[in-house]
Amino acid sequence: MLARVRTSLDEKDRGFTLIELLVVMIIIGILAAIAVPVFLSQRAKARDTATKSDVSNIGKELATYYVDGSGTGLTVTYAAGTPPTITIADTAGYSSGVIKLSNGTTQPATGASASLTSPTGWCVSLTNADGSTKDFKYSAAGGMQSGHC
Repeated sequence: MLARVRTSLDEKDRGFTLIELLVVMIIIGILAAIAVPVFLSQRAKARDTATKSDVSNIGKELATYYVDGSGTGLTVTYAAGTPPTITIADTAGYSSGVIKLSNGTTQPATGASASLTSPTGWCVSLTNADGSTKDFKYSAAGGMQSGHC
């Protein structure tokens, strides 16, 4: 009887087999292969969201100007830097101050960053080269959309 108890105790101290460890490692590898691409795309989506927020803020400032302002001589000035900034001003003294853009958000390389033709025809666009969609515009006619003005 004592010998059977002793042998059963010895058998319980064996630990994991090599096959069991390999199966666990393969399962962890499969889960990592699925999860890593999902996490990498989240970074690009976050950059797109930051650019959308920036262009939306500028668009709302322009809409406020056209609702409250005098409608004369409006300019949108882009200044590169860390972080880049946008200033909206007119000759009648209206100024939005300085709007700081998110990291990576710039004015588009092609085309105008702002087209201020009329209270109903203005459009402003920004780009982020690291995003998945990259380009966004905000206009009086269409609101927030992807693309350039």
